[in-house]
Amino acid sequence: MILADSILLLAALLTPPASPPPTECVVLLHGLGRTEFSMARIERELEKDGYIVVNETYPSIIKSIEELTVIVESGIANCRKSTPTSIHFVTHSMGGILVRTYFQTHSVPEAKRLVMLGPPNHGSEVVDEHQDAWWFKLATGPAGQQLTTSGSQSLVASLKPIPLEIGIIAGTKSIDPLLDDALPKPNDGKVSVQSAMLPEMKDFVTVDEDHTFMMFSGKVIGHVKEFLRNGTFKRNVRY
Repeated sequence: MILADSILLLAALLTPPASPPPTECVVLLHGLGRTEFSMARIERELEKDGYIVVNETYPSIIKSIEELTVIVESGIANCRKSTPTSIHFVTHSMGGILVRTYFQTHSVPEAKRLVMLGPPNHGSEVVDEHQDAWWFKLATGPAGQQLTTSGSQSLVASLKPIPLEIGIIAGTKSIDPLLDDALPKPNDGKVSVQSAMLPEMKDFVTVDEDHTFMMFSGKVIGHVKEFLRNGTFKRNVRY
């Protein structure tokens, strides 16, 4: 017994420790006028799948997009506390523009995939039509003024491709007929499908969801999980 135990102890000492399991971290960023609570269901579902999730919030209606990119830095720093092998981003609406803006001037070796929900990648005609209205300025702040489709104020028009694999989910259902009239069809009530797309995107899918509540859709969350796992979306799959 003593000899056997000694052999087992020696074997244990000579066996290199097992490598820790790979970890992947996901930064969640909400859209204009929202809070981290709007991304809460996505947060719970990704944690169930074993991801480390950092659900950030930021003062979206009181600062410019450039100023708000500090929240991307914060999300990356919080992810790095777990020393992940990969850092991904899941964003709603303007949250995706913050990520694109941040990566214009920053490099993050661990950054891998970005899933954008209803992103105004080419701005929104809603902003074009209402940007001078006092109520629109009050509701959307400086960042809202930067989401025009063209002109000197349009920040999105100046953004270049970034070194992440990008998957885009665009909604095709509108529950806001007042704003819907300003947008090309199809749209989600805030952003048109055409505006959501990017030439450099790796994959793209549309869902019959509206802009405001698409983050709570099981189908949308299923697509998010699929792209984070494989870098592509599956079509005709019931989630």
